[in-house]
Amino acid sequence: MEILFENDDLLVVNKPEGIASIPERDPSRPSVRALLEAQGRGPIYVVHRLDKEVSGVLVFAKSAAVHRELNRQFEERLVRKTYLALVHGEVGPEGGLIERPLRAFGSGRMGVDDIRGKPSATEYRVLERLRGYTLLNVFPVTGRRHQIRVHLYSIGHPIAGDLRYGDRAVFRQFPRLMLHAQRVEFALPSGEPLAVEAPVAASFRAVLENLPERLGDYPG
Repeated sequence: MEILFENDDLLVVNKPEGIASIPERDPSRPSVRALLEAQGRGPIYVVHRLDKEVSGVLVFAKSAAVHRELNRQFEERLVRKTYLALVHGEVGPEGGLIERPLRAFGSGRMGVDDIRGKPSATEYRVLERLRGYTLLNVFPVTGRRHQIRVHLYSIGHPIAGDLRYGDRAVFRQFPRLMLHAQRVEFALPSGEPLAVEAPVAASFRAVLENLPERLGDYPG
């Protein structure tokens, strides 16, 4: 596990895709926290989570006090998160703000609900337009479960490789979900600002390099 930053208060790692952030119901399945604690880096407290399919920056606190402080920053939206996402289709504007309320619909699936959903907001900016796809920087303002995935799906640009919110017939050709937590910015308990960036995973880069061979028609 690549360590991106560590001091007496925090441990920040570059999470690989395909592994859960914290232990799942099946204790035999590995998780980032369990692996780190098995290496003698525990106990550690998860500050935020990344979906199992997502790679990138993952922050752990080394004490309950630091955990509370970082949770406060997340709750008060003082943490700036930047994601890299490859989405289907050519996104028209250079950037935008998606404000659509979200709620759980059962079986782990989230969706837009204008009546019962919780307020949710996601900013995005176009980095590059590829043939049939667009590479985005995405900045979640709120932190709902699957927020980025659902918001981009709701505007007609699902994330490539997303078998939950995209078309399986098209997206199963991708070896991974094309979403990477690239950068997190927050304040250390001392008040000093910290920005941690995770190199883009080799599996993510490989898809971009071979994208012309992976194009397919997305229904609708």
